[in-house]
Amino acid sequence: MKKKIFGLILLFTFLTSYNPKFNLVSSPYLSIQKIEIENNSIIESEDIKKKLSFLYRENLFFLNIKKIKDSLKSDTFIESFSVKKIYPNTIKIKVVEKKPIAVLQKKKEKFYVSSKGDLMSFVDVKQYSNLPTIFGSGENFYSLYLNLQTIKFPIKDIKSFYFFESGRWDLILNDERIIKLPIKDYIFSLENFIISNLNSSFSKYKIFDYRIKDQLILN
Repeated sequence: MKKKIFGLILLFTFLTSYNPKFNLVSSPYLSIQKIEIENNSIIESEDIKKKLSFLYRENLFFLNIKKIKDSLKSDTFIESFSVKKIYPNTIKIKVVEKKPIAVLQKKKEKFYVSSKGDLMSFVDVKQYSNLPTIFGSGENFYSLYLNLQTIKFPIKDIKSFYFFESGRWDLILNDERIIKLPIKDYIFSLENFIISNLNSSFSKYKIFDYRIKDQLILN
């Protein structure tokens, strides 16, 4: 026990009296000279590096993660990121991008809608060129999308969504068939369409109108 106490006293004396020549704060060996970006497919690496240009010559040991977060939050495609320090002078930033599920056409502006319901800036991206388009305000679209997933509706077959001021939706399929949904309790209508779609006798109809309660009008 006495040896432990004596050792702690020696260590304390050493730490409080030792004046190192190597200064972590001002050392040029720990200043950031390289930023690496990985896991990004939509956002250009150079765009991210420009946002983080203030990091160059910053001390790697005392890296401020909050400043990085504040700089990247303006990019609507970034969902999250992680930072890895690679001593002596490199940081590696792994980006997690949001996944678009549809394109919202709002008057003359376009936005992506993410898989979590967020609006994202629109840019032409080949891998997302076949996403369905939402026309109208897009109000409650994310709720509709989640309901479509829940009942296993073939979302890939939907070409566009039309939202009306009355609060209801039309779904336009890739084969140009139209599903007219009621304002309320539309899940029952969608489930009915799924069943009807399996019956070949319904294939000749282009419009499935569920707007009147407990009725299906075919055209």
